[in-house]
Amino acid sequence: MTNNGLLQIGLFLGGLLACAKPLGWYMARVYEGQTPRFAGWLTPVEKLLYRLCGVDSAQEMTWRQYSYGILCFSVVSFLAVYGIQRGQGLLPLNPQGLSAVSPDSSFNTAVSFVTNTNWQGYGGETTMSYLTQMVALTVQNFVSAAVGMAVLVVMIRGFTRANAGLIGNFWVDLVRGVVYILLPLSLALAVVLVSQGVVQTFGSYREVPLLELTVDASGQPVTTQKIAVGPAASQVAIKQLGTNGGGFFNVNSAHPLENPTPLSNWLELISILLIPVSLCFTFGEMVGDRRQGWAIMAAMGVIFVPLLLIVVVTEQQGLPGLSALHIDHVAGDRQSGGNMEGKETRFGIVNSAMWAVTTTAASNGSVNSMHDSFTPLGGLVPMWLMQLGEVVFGGVGSGLYGMLVFALVAVFIAGLMVGRTPEYLGKKIGAFEMKMAALAILLPCATVLVGTAVAVLTTAGRATIFNSGPHGFSEVLYAFSSAGNNNGSAFAGLGANNPFYNGMLGLAMLVGRFWVMLPVLAIAGSLAAKKKIPVGAGTLPTHTPLFVGLLVAVVIVVGALSFFPALALGPIVEHLQMTTN
Repeated sequence: MTNNGLLQIGLFLGGLLACAKPLGWYMARVYEGQTPRFAGWLTPVEKLLYRLCGVDSAQEMTWRQYSYGILCFSVVSFLAVYGIQRGQGLLPLNPQGLSAVSPDSSFNTAVSFVTNTNWQGYGGETTMSYLTQMVALTVQNFVSAAVGMAVLVVMIRGFTRANAGLIGNFWVDLVRGVVYILLPLSLALAVVLVSQGVVQTFGSYREVPLLELTVDASGQPVTTQKIAVGPAASQVAIKQLGTNGGGFFNVNSAHPLENPTPLSNWLELISILLIPVSLCFTFGEMVGDRRQGWAIMAAMGVIFVPLLLIVVVTEQQGLPGLSALHIDHVAGDRQSGGNMEGKETRFGIVNSAMWAVTTTAASNGSVNSMHDSFTPLGGLVPMWLMQLGEVVFGGVGSGLYGMLVFALVAVFIAGLMVGRTPEYLGKKIGAFEMKMAALAILLPCATVLVGTAVAVLTTAGRATIFNSGPHGFSEVLYAFSSAGNNNGSAFAGLGANNPFYNGMLGLAMLVGRFWVMLPVLAIAGSLAAKKKIPVGAGTLPTHTPLFVGLLVAVVIVVGALSFFPALALGPIVEHLQMTTN
């Protein structure tokens, strides 16, 4: 680890924390219906949307009605995204004349963007028209993120309300999340990104002369190159802020027109974690005890920071085989050193490692380097972060409500240890909450493992695994870990844009989204109906380092026990092969 690397990590974490606390306070005010005066200019937009949609903002819902609203909205969103892809050849804003997307790819992409996964089995600039990118994909980047935040707010209300059967209005929470939070932040970030060189245009692709002449595969001279452009900055902004990750271009945030400068890279990195970290402060504000928010954030940080350092150090050390060949790959003034395969030289190892860990911690599928080219341990960490359930910061809203489910499990275990009824934030945790928590934690795990097993045991699944041995297995395991936990990043080397993987991964995304979200809503409804329990001498404090340690242990043990055998067949054995050969 170099001093420059430590400085870059410090600037990233320092900038993130500096922005997170005020944003967390602001979001708490928004969801409590106490919009700050400086955001009052957006209130007419909110009210107009209610009138257009026929929403009574004063009418609240039960948790079942809330769930029904989410499911209906998601079905309509899926049909809209699917239909636009299938008909894009007949629709406007298609200067390249791109044809309709295939049915299986359209299904996979529609599920992906509706579930906030943003897995991409296609190349954006060669598959999707401008209209599809904006109306289908970018719109879902906004609303799928807002749905995740709405479910989190409902869970918080479960702790703050007592003897209540109503938990809020889905349409109100959805509109407030988009209008007051995601739209203003995205607009500001998009303007800054345009200033850095991120492209934003409706013009056709540009053909430019090459600086050096070359030849094609048949030996014919090539003198020009066609450069893909489009309305990218607006999509890049919300893809990062909404922890979506779907790139406008095929190589995502490694593309110079999507992430051109060190400043754009730093801003996008902060944007990925900005709302997930800020929501920890929102949680503390809304439950009336800021220490609770700090405790949850500390638990996430205790897992995140060491794993970040592991990836940086592992990638900086490089490959043992290079040392055996007497190749100098030590970091110095004249070279970055380490394992630079699959990484942009303008970002280097530290920024590539920070991005890989951040994006997989935050349920954001964007990449600025190829995770498939990382060392075995460097690739294991992003994979394991996803397998933990995307609760280490995680997606906007979904990461925190996932961690709160683990917190319920932690207090339940603590209660068993001392023989007391478990309590969390003044609510007794009973059998129903534990059953729902078990569903939310175990079903995505089962989806990942079963999906991986089916893929490697069937002819259709093995047909497009282009690497043999443990690395090929790792590519399949990574794909299902990404889909089943709604991340969206991928290892290369796996041909996933075919009916088998489009269907299997699409189903995994649905389970990872709704089989977690619905149990969380059920928990919220159950907690809201309970009375408040006053703090007593035997109540476990949930804002102390002891509880933070217990929570971290529960998250890690569940992840380790669930996935260690599979990891042993992939990246762990690959690391042993690399170090012993």
